[in-house]
Amino acid sequence: QLQLVGSGGGLVQPGGSLRLSCVACGFTFSKYALSWSRHAPGKEREWVAVIGITGGSSNYADSVKCRFTISRDNAKNTVYLQMNSLKPEDTAVYYCKRTTDNYWGQGTQVTVSS
Repeated sequence: QLQLVGSGGGLVQPGGSLRLSCVACGFTFSKYALSWSRHAPGKEREWVAVIGITGGSSNYADSVKCRFTISRDNAKNTVYLQMNSLKPEDTAVYYCKRTTDNYWGQGTQVTVSS
């Protein structure tokens, strides 16, 4: 059964950092490119970052470029999102997903507020 479970979110002050994790099961993790997206209340879902199957390539939305870093550990079936210099506008529920389908697993809430 396909599962994608995010964790690591929380409340952080502006300028702070968080590291999100997303553990996957139910498919061959190393064969899929993965992405992080976010959904804030009252806003459209926004794509944040993508990483290739080996982790050797990645791309970012302009809104997070140079602040966020996506990575993966295929041995642990886990994709990460390191978020630095957080801003209030980064507040959202963050989800990881495969790039080949529209399955949204369990997200993790990130709140940036003083």
